[in-house]
Amino acid sequence: MGMSLEERVRSTVAALLHAAGESQTELATALGVSQAQVSRRQSGTAAWSLTDCEAVAAHYGIDVLELLAGPTRATEALPAARRRVPGRQASTRRPAVIERGV
Repeated sequence: MGMSLEERVRSTVAALLHAAGESQTELATALGVSQAQVSRRQSGTAAWSLTDCEAVAAHYGIDVLELLAGPTRATEALPAARRRVPGRQASTRRPAVIERGV
């Protein structure tokens, strides 16, 4: 048997985070919850509710049915404006900059 719906939602949220170049903290801020709450939902300690799924889908600009369909469908539906730019780090990471005197 395949993934349970709960596993599918967790996998889809992880794929959307990656595709958008976002952190759990950024998603949590958008949803109005703590990063710890997103982490618990992603680890399976707590479940994503249908209301949560609607909020996640709205945040990423996709239909909730695309979110529930799984990672492939959801990331394919992700609008181009929401996708991370290739080669760009996630926005919470700061690139190391080394300044040297010449």
